[in-house]
Amino acid sequence: MTDPLVDGLEVDRLVAALTRLGQTVATAESLTAGLLSATVAGVPGASAVLRGGVVVYATDLKATLAGVGQDVLDSDGPVAASTAAALADGARRVCGADWGVGLTGVAGPDSQDGHPVGTVFVGIAGPDDTRVNELRLSGDRWTVRRDTVREAVSELLRRVLSRTDV
Repeated sequence: MTDPLVDGLEVDRLVAALTRLGQTVATAESLTAGLLSATVAGVPGASAVLRGGVVVYATDLKATLAGVGQDVLDSDGPVAASTAAALADGARRVCGADWGVGLTGVAGPDSQDGHPVGTVFVGIAGPDDTRVNELRLSGDRWTVRRDTVREAVSELLRRVLSRTDV
């Protein structure tokens, strides 16, 4: 039986690449509420690479658990590129991982702080830098969350593979 979330997803390649490199990943997830961590954990051998993660659904927890500066939250809000970058950096630092992924956005059904449903920011913090991709996804709440995880896995795999010829 195939899993509709991971069917065709590159998460097994991601876990294999991180394992070969001896590297780890951690997450700070808002709109996905732990779905990325759960997806990675579903791959046999994930315990060698998944350090952990935090679910920071509430805005105040983005600051207290993931280390997003209150100034960032006050000026840019919880759904912003700067917030995703800070989430990724915080996940990496708090969990002691080589890579951090920060996910924030609007899954719906309503817009948030002027951001339409499907606005998503994927932050990836690595050994050298932190980058953020802005996505405009469509679909219902589940589809936006699922597609966010798919994009995060793909982007992290690209970043990991770009550092080496694994």
